Amino acid sequence: MSTTPRMLRVGAAQLGPIAKDEPRADVVERLRSLLAQAGTHGVELVVFPELALSTFFPRWYTEDISGHDHYYETEMPSAETQPLFDDAKRLGIGFALGYAELTPEGERFNTTVLVERDGTIVANFRKVHMPGHDDDQPWRPFQHLERRYFQESDEGFPVHRAFGGIVGMATCNDRRWPETYREMGLQGVELIMIGYNTPIHYAPDPGQNALQGFHNHLCMQAGAYQNGTWVVGVAKGGTEEGVESLAQSAIIAPSGQIVAQAVSTGDELIVADCDLDWCANYKDTLFNFATYRRPELYQRITSQKGVIEPD
Repeated sequence: MSTTPRMLRVGAAQLGPIAKDEPRADVVERLRSLLAQAGTHGVELVVFPELALSTFFPRWYTEDISGHDHYYETEMPSAETQPLFDDAKRLGIGFALGYAELTPEGERFNTTVLVERDGTIVANFRKVHMPGHDDDQPWRPFQHLERRYFQESDEGFPVHRAFGGIVGMATCNDRRWPETYREMGLQGVELIMIGYNTPIHYAPDPGQNALQGFHNHLCMQAGAYQNGTWVVGVAKGGTEEGVESLAQSAIIAPSGQIVAQAVSTGDELIVADCDLDWCANYKDTLFNFATYRRPELYQRITSQKGVIEPD
C-alpha cells in the first residue's frame, strides 16, 4: 500500500452577482480570471457555482417557457465558453461548471459539467432535487420557478474516477438531502462538488432567513462527516437583480470541519489541499458501512410498521 498521500489542491471559485443583461462573454472572462488565479496557486481542480454563466433566471415568470431560452446552453463547450476550456487545458487545471442545459430533444436541465486537467469531459451531472414551484406566484417578492424551467433528473448520483480519486457532483438543493451524500458514499466517494444559488429570503417561511448560512454549512458538514468525504460548496452570492443570495463558499474535510471559507459575497477564490486518503480515517473506522450499516434492519422495521401519518 502506498504511503504517499493523495493530495489534490482544490479551488472553490465563488461568484458575485451576474446581471440580467450581462453578456455571456463577460461572464466567461470572470471565470477565466478566477481560473488564472487558481493557476498561480497550483490548483488542480476549480469548482464554479450552479448556473455560473447567467443570472438566476428562474426568479422571473414567462408565459412561454421558451422566453428564457437565451440563458440556456445548447452545447458545451460553446463558442463563448471555449476560451475557458482552452485556458484550463493550457494550465492543466480541471473544473466543474454549472449551467442551464437545453438538449436537442428540448429537455431542460440544471447541469454541471466536469472537465479533467487534460481538457477532456469526465461527466455531466443533472440536478435531482428541484426546489420551488412551477406556477406563477406573484405574491412573492421574487419567484423561484426552477420546477417550471428545469426537469428533475432520474440519473441519480454517480461517481467517477478522476483527479486521482473518486469524485461526484450535486447541485444546490441536492445538498439538503442525506440521500445525495449516501448514494455517493456507498460508491466510495472521496470528494463531492456542489454549486449553489441560495436566496436568503425564503417566502414560504421567512423565519428560516436568519438560519440560511447555518443550514447551508450544516447539511454539507454532516454529509461530509457521515460519509467520510471532502465536500466543496461554491456559491453565486451577493445581491443579484435585487435579490440577496448567500455566499459563504466552503471546503469541508471528511471530519466535517470547514478548512477554507470565502469572506466576501463577490468573485473570490479559496484554496485547500485535500488529502483524499483522509477519507479512509472515517470510511474504515466509525463509518465502515460494511461492518456497521444495517439496511436490512431499517427495511424490516419499515415493512412491519409502515409510514406513520401525522394526526
